[in-house]
Formats: sequence, C-alpha cells, structure tokens
Amino acid sequence: MAQMTAYHAPRIFDGAEWHNGAALLVEDGRVTGIVPRAEAPEGEVLEHPLVPGFVDLQVNGGGGVLFNNTPSAEGIAAICDAHARFGTTSTMVTLITDTGEVTGRAIAAARAARHPGFLGLHLEGPHLALSRKGTHDPALIRPMDPEDLQMLTEAAQRLGRMICTVAPETVTPAQIAALTKAGAVVSLGHSDCDMGAARAAADAGATMVTHLFNAMSQLGHRSPNLVGAALDDGRLWAGLIADGFHVDPAALRIALRAKTGPAGLFLVSDAMSTVGTNTTEVVLNGRRILRSDGRLTLEDGTLAGADIALVDAVRYLHLTLGVALGEAVALASAAPAAAMGLTERGHLRPGARADFTCLTPGIEAAETWIAGRRVGVAA
Repeated sequence: MAQMTAYHAPRIFDGAEWHNGAALLVEDGRVTGIVPRAEAPEGEVLEHPLVPGFVDLQVNGGGGVLFNNTPSAEGIAAICDAHARFGTTSTMVTLITDTGEVTGRAIAAARAARHPGFLGLHLEGPHLALSRKGTHDPALIRPMDPEDLQMLTEAAQRLGRMICTVAPETVTPAQIAALTKAGAVVSLGHSDCDMGAARAAADAGATMVTHLFNAMSQLGHRSPNLVGAALDDGRLWAGLIADGFHVDPAALRIALRAKTGPAGLFLVSDAMSTVGTNTTEVVLNGRRILRSDGRLTLEDGTLAGADIALVDAVRYLHLTLGVALGEAVALASAAPAAAMGLTERGHLRPGARADFTCLTPGIEAAETWIAGRRVGVAA
C-alpha cells in the first residue's frame, strides 16, 4: 500500500494560487492535494514556502559540465543534478551548434539518459543565420539539408521531447512542418527574418521563440520583425533570459505587458557549465568563454550564455522588477510546462508529479524534490 507524505509549509503556491498555512500531500510521487495544516496528517514541517519545481527549457551546462564537451548520459545527469540543487526539476539539456558527430552523440546520450530531472534535448543550431550567430561558431552554421532533416525527425520520434531552434532563413516551411509532425517543438531564433517569415514559420508549425530579444531582428515601428512576431502572435511562446545582462529591465517589463496570448512568455536560464562552480573560464568549440561578475563573454565581449540557474531569474524578476512572486514562479514553472504541452508538471494540483522546491525569503532554493524524492540542497 502506498504511503502518503504530508509536507507542512507556511505557504504553498500551486501554480496559480497561494495557500497559507497548508500541507502538500504526496503519494507515489504524485500530488494528491493541498489542505489546511489542521486537516493534514503529521508529516515533515518545512520552514520555507513551497513552490512548483522550475522547468528550464534551455540549459547548456552546470556543475562544471558543458553538454557540448560531454555529450553523454553521464553529462546529462551531472547537469540535471547541478540544476536540481537550485530548484530546477525538469531540464531540457541544450546542445549549442556543433559538428554532426557531436550532434549524433548528443542525440544518443538523450536516448540513454535516465535522470528523473531530464526533460529532453534542445538542439540550438546549427541551422541559424550567420548574421545573428551570437556565440555560435560561424564555421559550423549552415542551412538544413535532407540528411539533417532525416536525422532530426528520427530523433524527435524516438526521444519524445525535443526542441529545435532554427532560423527561418535556413529552413523551409516544409522542413518545419516535417519536424513538428515528427514531434519536435520548433523554436525560432538566431534570425534576421522579418515578421512575414516568422508568421510563415508559425503557419508551418513553429510554436516557440528562443531567448526573446537576443540574437534576432528587433522590433521596428514599420518592421516588427521576429521580436514583433513573438509579442504579437498568440501562437508563439517566447523564452526570456532575466539575468540583468541579456535584456534591459525596461524591455522585460514591456514584453511582460505586451505579449499576446494564448501562448505567453517563460523564463530560461541559458546556463553554462559555470552554474554551481567557482570556474572562471569555459572552452566551447575551441574558444574561451570568460566569467566575470555574473557575466559570460567570448574574448571579444560577445555574451556567451548566462551564469544563472532559473531561480536566479525568478529572484531578478521579483526583487529587481517588482513582479509578484507567484507570477515570477509561474513564468519559471507553469509557463514553460505549458509551452511544452506538459499537463503534469509546473504546478502542484492533484495528479501533478511531485516536483517542488522550498524558497527562502531571499528567493534561494533551499531544498528540492523530484517525483516526491528529495534530490538537492543548494550549496
């Protein structure tokens, strides 16, 4: 017979509403309910509020491991472990543009991975626009050919959850349609496309935009471009890097007010391997990435991923931008889960996988549970 565990907390956020003086009931790794503490059985008494575990759809590395450099099931586990210590319970491990051989190894690693926090594989490139390459190696960027499409559709069918970030300039609507039919989530990014091309990609099945504002054509009053499409088209979800470097606070506030639904915005970390370490330098495709004061750059100053976990983005939105804590948490949990079509993650309503974390008053993840099992305590 399954045993129910009650987690008593001063407050519990279920993904939409706060419950004060409540207990979260968990059985067989699933949430069975939230009840007043007086009505709950004895259980574990927690000092801090409980919130749903974070869902991060763009994680390049963590704990000293960069997926491009360690494209293995062990590398995936190390990255997921690192982010679990900071409250992330579902991680899309991301491969930045690399060779075909490394991409193949990454797909094989994703098929072999068994970590409970591993959500799926995010392939960011190589089918991007050179004009918006960002930190991606220009020598490896190229249009999608039939062999690429076959490899990606087969991977999507086998993996179950996969995001492909592509630029409309380097893929055709037919290729986007084939990817979505195979089960991939197609995200638009690293692109100089105009709004017409972005909408054509959405017509073909694209449902997401990768790190809004960064590495893409910007909003103009006569040429809304990809930023305008992301904000105006209710079919497109869009990720945001809220670290104080990638997007100005005013632009973040404008985006949060402006986004047309039903698809919305969600937070991503775009984390590199530095998260959870004291490392000051990373190597990607033979190029040095330097860490200084919370900022990661190539030697020429180009931003090269982010030095945050998703809880840091939640803290930034709440403490710096004044976003209500529940809204900030939802942008890191319920919203990305919805963007991926997940019904059992990103919230703590009955039937959800019991993924949750304790948040301190300073918005730090004190403890984390995945499927009802305590998995991480932040260092």
